[in-house]
Amino acid sequence: MTGGGDLEGRLAALAARVLELEDREAIRNLIASYGPAVDNGDTARAGQTWSAEGQYDIDGFGVVEGPTAIAALLDGPNHQDLIAGGAAHVLSPVEIVLAGDEATAVGYSCVFRWAGEGFEAFRIAANRWTLARTDGGWRIETRVNRLLNGAAQARAILGLSGQG
Repeated sequence: MTGGGDLEGRLAALAARVLELEDREAIRNLIASYGPAVDNGDTARAGQTWSAEGQYDIDGFGVVEGPTAIAALLDGPNHQDLIAGGAAHVLSPVEIVLAGDEATAVGYSCVFRWAGEGFEAFRIAANRWTLARTDGGWRIETRVNRLLNGAAQARAILGLSGQG
């Protein structure tokens, strides 16, 4: 058959495109789930967005490794006092580069806090996420979070080709 190979090729290309779109949507949903989880105090759910060896490298707090330690950081007084006073962790849409079972995403985060009469921007940062496909779906391998306070390192992590 002359057209069979062409149809098979087109179907394979279509399947690859659908998988890529599904991966991008899963990564976006994973990252988007972080803010509501931490603002709701569901720190275990927030921690589970990381892989077992995942690291959260957060400016001003150091590097925390693993879902349990990340949840413990979020259960600590700094974060708990913040959400008890009113806070919203807002993540921007991310730019994603896929490479098979690995991905990199870059974007912004802004933490707003209640200031009595309204909200104020409390912490604005650049974020670089590296992710991996696992048996349980996409998980965060590393999240590097740097305050956008003029430091070159914060600006550098916003470029997908740059190093964080």
